[in-house]
Amino acid sequence: MFPDTPSITLYDPLGHLLGAGDGHFTYTFVDAVKLAGHACPTVAGAFLMAKLAAERLFLDCVPVRGDMRVTVPGAVAHGVNGPISQIFTLLTGAAADNGFHGLAGQHVRSGLLHFADLPSVGPFRFERISNGQRIALSYSPAAIAPAPEMGPLLPLVLSHRASVVQQEQFRTLWRQRVLAILADEGRCTIQQA
Repeated sequence: MFPDTPSITLYDPLGHLLGAGDGHFTYTFVDAVKLAGHACPTVAGAFLMAKLAAERLFLDCVPVRGDMRVTVPGAVAHGVNGPISQIFTLLTGAAADNGFHGLAGQHVRSGLLHFADLPSVGPFRFERISNGQRIALSYSPAAIAPAPEMGPLLPLVLSHRASVVQQEQFRTLWRQRVLAILADEGRCTIQQA
């Protein structure tokens, strides 16, 4: 469906404690697609931002899932914050109030993902809890624009008026853009604030 790269390997001490192997998990974009139920520039950007943040915050070791706090600019219902936050939770372990409440005060994931009501635009902020190191990232897929043919195809597909050939053309063009965003790995689409 999608390539195995980019990918990220994280260590989850809770997973290790509870017998999920040695606690090392490798995530690919396909894992994010399975969670979201689709592939799009937003899901790709969320995956790439979380990967980049984890790698930069944990230069000295394998990134630790559950040792990151994430702040999303804007309310949960603002724009695509909901889907982005779900991918962040998948990769970082940081969850909103509905997350795991921990074992004897350890391995708490609940409350590690926050939505900042104001401003509703701005960078996504990631913090390594164990040392306070932080990084802020912004994402825009505009540098990898959709194919011009997608504009007229989208309304046809959504209104169920597209032919089988047009539907397949739309799917192919959509997938190609997502693949291009993944191949870029954030060089053109992600900025450190």
